[in-house]
Amino acid sequence: MNEHNDTTELFYEMICRFLAQEADPHYDAWEAAGQIPRDFWLKLGAAGMLAIDLAEEYGGTGADFGITQLVLEEISRRGFGGLASAYNIHANIVIPYVEHLASAAQKQQWLPRMATGEVMSAIAMTEPGAGSDLANIKTRAVPVADGWQLNGSKIFITNGMIADMVIVCAKTDPAAGAKGVSLFLVDSALPGFSRGKAIQKIGQHASDTAELFFQDMLLPADALLGEEGAGFAYLMQELPRERLGVGAQALGAMEGALALTLDYVKQRTAFGQSIASFQNTRFKLAEVRAQIDMGRAYFNHCVALYRQQKMSSADAAVLKLQLTEMQCKTIDECLQLFGGYGYTLEYPISRFYVDARVQTIYAGTSEIMKEVIARSMLGK
Repeated sequence: MNEHNDTTELFYEMICRFLAQEADPHYDAWEAAGQIPRDFWLKLGAAGMLAIDLAEEYGGTGADFGITQLVLEEISRRGFGGLASAYNIHANIVIPYVEHLASAAQKQQWLPRMATGEVMSAIAMTEPGAGSDLANIKTRAVPVADGWQLNGSKIFITNGMIADMVIVCAKTDPAAGAKGVSLFLVDSALPGFSRGKAIQKIGQHASDTAELFFQDMLLPADALLGEEGAGFAYLMQELPRERLGVGAQALGAMEGALALTLDYVKQRTAFGQSIASFQNTRFKLAEVRAQIDMGRAYFNHCVALYRQQKMSSADAAVLKLQLTEMQCKTIDECLQLFGGYGYTLEYPISRFYVDARVQTIYAGTSEIMKEVIARSMLGK
C-alpha cells in the first residue's frame, strides 16, 4: 500500500523481519508438507501480527485495518500464496466476523485465543452442490432442547485441517431461501465434527484445504453467531473486506512476480544480448507495471471507502474481478519471459503462476463478480 506513516512503517518492518526469519527458510518445506505448522501461527500471534486491527481488549493490537492488508500484500510479494490465503481467512475474515457480530461472551471465549494463534479458524460456506449460490446450501441446523443439531458437509475450506473453530453457514429455515441462513461458531473438538483428507490442489500447497462433515453434531445455544436468519445479510456485510484481502494478495503477488522477472531479464542473454534489451520484453514489462499501478489506485480508493463504511458490494466486486484477472494475466506474461525455465519448479515464478489461478475462483468467481456489478447497474 502507498500509505506511509510511522505506525505503518513500524509494522511493515516488523513483518518483513518476521517473515525473513520465520517463513523464508521454511516455506518450501511447508509447501511439500501441505500445511503450515502450528508453531508458526503461535509465533505470529506472539509478535502481534495475527490480530492487528482487533480491539486491544480482546488481545489485538488495535491498529488500522489497512495494516492487515499490508501484511497480506507482503506475504504475497514473497511468493507465499498459500500462507497469504490462510492468513486472510483467519486474520482478515473470521476475526472481524467475530468482532463485529458476536456477543460479549462469544468474543471473550474466542478472540483472545485467536489473537495468540492458540485457536485457528476457518469459515465454511461452500458445499459440494453449492458454491457461489449460498441460498441453496443443504447443511441444516435444527433447534433442539439444549441448542442446535448440525448436519451436512462443506468443501474447499481453507484452514479446514487445522481449524479449532469454524464459522459454519447453515439453513435454519429451509423454506425461507436466503433469509433462512444462519451462522454458527462451531468448536471442532465437539463430537460429530470430522474432516476428510486434505484436498490436493495445483497451487497454494502450504494452505491446507479440507472437506468438513457434521453428523448429528450438538451445538450449544450460544453457538449461534448474531441473529437467526440473518446469516446471508452478515455474509454480504463482511464480503467487501474479504475481497479487499484478495485484492491485497493480488497486488503483492504481481509486485513480487515483476521483481523476479526484472532480475531475470537483466541477467539472461539471447542472440548475444540481454533479454531486457529486446523491445518485446520492455513493452511487456511496461504493460505489467502500468496495470499494477492502475490496480493499486483503485485498491487504495476502496480502502478509503471501507474506512468510511462506504464500500459497496459492487465496489468490492469490481476490485476482486479486475485485480485477480490482472494477477493471472500479468504473471502469465512474466512467466513467458523466463522461457522454459519459467515452467520449472526451480524458478519461483512458477509458484506465483499456479498460486494465482484460484484467486479468480474463491471469494466469488469472476463470473459472479460480473453478475454483482451488472445487478448494481440494472437491478435484478
